[in-house]
Amino acid sequence: MRIAIVDESAPRAAVIREGLAQVAECEIFVVTERRGMIARIAEIAPDIVLMDLGNPSRDVLEEYFAVSRALARPIAMFVDESDEEAIAASIDAGVSAYIVAGLAAHRIRPLLDLAVRRFNAFARLQADLNEARGQLAERETIDRAKRILMDSRRITEPQAYAEMRGAAMSQGRRIADIAGAVVTAHRLLANTSAIAAAGENTPGKGPI
Repeated sequence: MRIAIVDESAPRAAVIREGLAQVAECEIFVVTERRGMIARIAEIAPDIVLMDLGNPSRDVLEEYFAVSRALARPIAMFVDESDEEAIAASIDAGVSAYIVAGLAAHRIRPLLDLAVRRFNAFARLQADLNEARGQLAERETIDRAKRILMDSRRITEPQAYAEMRGAAMSQGRRIADIAGAVVTAHRLLANTSAIAAAGENTPGKGPI
């Protein structure tokens, strides 16, 4: 496991290092400079990021939240003091664990495990949400394609669906792909007709 510790304070970073002594076969990298932090963490390519900020100002806290948003990694963030607004902002920023006044060596390992579990749980939820959105978008595309075929060929909805299904089977493609092609072709045809109509209505561009 590759672990990045982000901390401008050497003593605080040492506390985290001590807490990670129980983690077998891990590589630890300490990032102490805020400048170029995202690039440095990307270079390290850690499995998890532990950020200890002490008592940061609102601007500094938001700066670290921006780093959190840019990293698709489990992140545990330690602060000395906080408030409800900062906690809510940490959730929006994708911080897996936001720990207030909890920096202690014996707490590092369980908090690390917590951050990883929360990150994985959120990732699964996000994947499920993306899949559901994709299925809904495909359903809408198929429905739109059916309406196009029904209007253009004066056929029923079952017939329109059967045509797309037959094309999908014969071409070895999904019905959603066939529906997308129907919608795209219809859009291109509509744009071509609109351009042609605009040309005919332009002064001096009538039929010769």
